[in-house]
Amino acid sequence: RRSAKIMAMSTIGSAAVMNDSVVLIFSGVVVDLCVRHKVANSLPYLLSLATTANIGSALTMTGNPQNILIVSLAYDDISWLEFASNMVLPVLAATVINSALMFIYYRAELFPGSSGVMENFGIIFAGKKTPEMLAQENAFYAHRAAYEEAPDQGQDDNAGWTLWSKIQVFIVTLFLIFFALGYDVCVVSICAGAILMVCAAYKRQHYDPRPDFTDYDVEGNPLPAKKLYDMDGNEIEPEEEELVTESETTLTEVDYGLLMLFIGQFLLIGSFDDTGIPQAFFSITMGGCADQMTSVPCVYWFVMVITILSNIASNVPVVQMLAATFPYATPYDWMQVSFSATIAGNLTMLGSAANMIVAFQAAKVGDRTFTSERHAPFGIPSTLVSLYAGTFLLSMVHFSPECSERLGTCDE
Repeated sequence: RRSAKIMAMSTIGSAAVMNDSVVLIFSGVVVDLCVRHKVANSLPYLLSLATTANIGSALTMTGNPQNILIVSLAYDDISWLEFASNMVLPVLAATVINSALMFIYYRAELFPGSSGVMENFGIIFAGKKTPEMLAQENAFYAHRAAYEEAPDQGQDDNAGWTLWSKIQVFIVTLFLIFFALGYDVCVVSICAGAILMVCAAYKRQHYDPRPDFTDYDVEGNPLPAKKLYDMDGNEIEPEEEELVTESETTLTEVDYGLLMLFIGQFLLIGSFDDTGIPQAFFSITMGGCADQMTSVPCVYWFVMVITILSNIASNVPVVQMLAATFPYATPYDWMQVSFSATIAGNLTMLGSAANMIVAFQAAKVGDRTFTSERHAPFGIPSTLVSLYAGTFLLSMVHFSPECSERLGTCDE
C-alpha cells in the first residue's frame, strides 16, 4: 500500500506540475521513508516514483518539458483540455499496467510473507497484513514511540497540513483551473511561479527559524565564539551578520549543471537538424509509412522509432528534431509523439531526466540501488506493454483532428 500511495502521489503530482519537479522533491523523501520503516530494498519504491512520474506527466501539456515543447512548436493550436482529453485513456491504461507489473515483479519486497496473488489483493484492497508486515510495523511504531519519549523530543508541531501547504495547494489548483479555462499557458505559469516564490520568501523571512551557527560541545553546551587575531596580535572584531537576500537564496537552489545539460542538448540538436540527417533518417526508417506515420498499422512502427531515439538522444531533443522534420504535423500526430516520447522515458534509466534525477537524489542521501542494470529488467517490459496499449487506445479514441485547420486540409 505504501508503494501504491507513492504511485498515486507521483502520477497526480506530475500531471499537475511537472515530473522533474516531483521527483526532485520526493526522491529523498522516499529514501527516508524506506530507512525509517526499515525496508531492505528501496528499489521498488524508487522505481514506482520514477515510472509513474513519467506516465502521469503525459496527461497534460505542462506535465513534462517535451509536452510544453510540442505545444509551442505545433503548427495548429492545442488547448490544455484538448490535450488532457486525448491522453486520459492511454495514461490510465499505462498506469494500470505499470502498477500491476510492479506488484508482480517485486511481490517479494512489496508483500513480505504473502502466500500468493489472492493474498496480495487482500493486502492492497482490504488492508490485510502478513506476520512479517506486522513485525515491521510494530518495530517502526516502537522506534517512533521511543523517539517521542526521549528528552527534547516529542510530537512534531509541523505534522499534518500546515497553513503554507494549504496555500501552495490552493495556488496550484487555481493554476490548473486557469489552464482548463484556456488562459495563456506561459502567463499562468509565470504568475503562479511568482506568487509561490513570494509566499516562500515571506515564510522564510517571518516564520522560519533563523539558522543557528553556534558550536556545541559533546554535552550540548554552547561554545564561546572563536576569536581571531591579526599579524600584530590584535583581536579582530567580528563583522556584522551579512544580510542574505531572497535573490541570493533562490539562485543557490538552481541546478546549473542540469541547466547547462539542457542548453547543450538544444544547441547540439538544433545544429544537427540543419544537416538534413534527421529528415533522411525518418524517410529511410519509415519506408512506405513515411507519408502516413500515425495511421494504423504504421503508427506502431513510428512509436517504436521514437522510443529508440528517445533513449539514445533523450525525448526533448527528439521532439525538437521531429518539429524540424515535420513542421506541419497535425494535432493527432503530436498526440502520438507526445505519448510515445514520454512513455519511452521508462525504457532505460537514461531515457528521461526524471530517472536521472531520482538516481542522483537517492545517491546524495546514500542510496545507490537505482542503477541502469536494476532498472532495465522492469523498465523494458513495462514500457513496451504500456506503450503499445496506450498507442492502440489513442489511435481508437482521440479528439484531436487528423488534419490541419490552419492549412485548410480539414475542409477537404
